[in-house]
Amino acid sequence: MTAHPGFPSAPPLTERQEARRRRILAASAGLARRGGFGAVQMREVAESADVALGTLYRYFPSKVHLLVATMHDQLERLHETLHRHPPKEPEPAARVAVTLMRAFRALQREPNLAEAMLRAFTFADRSAGAEVDAVSRLTTEIILDAVGARGAPTPERLSAVRVIAHTWHSTLIGWLSGRISIEQAQEDIETVCTLITAETTSEVRR
Repeated sequence: MTAHPGFPSAPPLTERQEARRRRILAASAGLARRGGFGAVQMREVAESADVALGTLYRYFPSKVHLLVATMHDQLERLHETLHRHPPKEPEPAARVAVTLMRAFRALQREPNLAEAMLRAFTFADRSAGAEVDAVSRLTTEIILDAVGARGAPTPERLSAVRVIAHTWHSTLIGWLSGRISIEQAQEDIETVCTLITAETTSEVRR
C-alpha cells in the first residue's frame, strides 16, 4: 500500500487506488491546460480519467479540492527536477531566488494551468485545509532545500520562509492578472529572498 502523498493523516492507498488517483490528477491538469479553471468540470474529469463520477467525488469532494491537489502534484514534479538539477549559486538567498524563478517560469509556460491551480488555492475554504496545508508544506520544503541548511529550521527561518512563499504566491497572481511583468516579479522575489541572508546572519550573531 502507498501512503497518500502530501496528506499524512489520510489512509494509505492501494496500488490500484494510487493509479486511479494519478489518472484523475492527470485529467485535471490536462483540462486546465486547455481552458483554465472553467474547463475543469468534474464530470469531464471523471470521463477523461475513466472513473465513475461518484468515485471522483470520493477522492476529491469538489473542484477546488481537486485543483489544489493538482497544484501539489505539479510542485512535487518540480521538486524532483530540483533534486536532479539543484541551483549552483553560492549564496542561500540566490539559490532560493533561482529556485522560485524556475518554478515561476515553469508555470509561465502553462498559464491556463497556473491560473486554475492558483485560483483554487487562493479561494479554498477550510474544507480543503488538508490540500492547502500540503501545498504549503511542500513549498516550505522546496525553499529550505534551496537554502541547504542542515537540521531543524529555527522559528526565525520558518518565518522568513513563510514571507518568501507568500511573496512568490502574490507575484504569481500579479503576473497572471497582468498587473506586474515577469521582470517585476523576479525583482520582488530576489528582494524578499534576502530575508534568508538576514535571518542567517542573525543566527550567527546569537
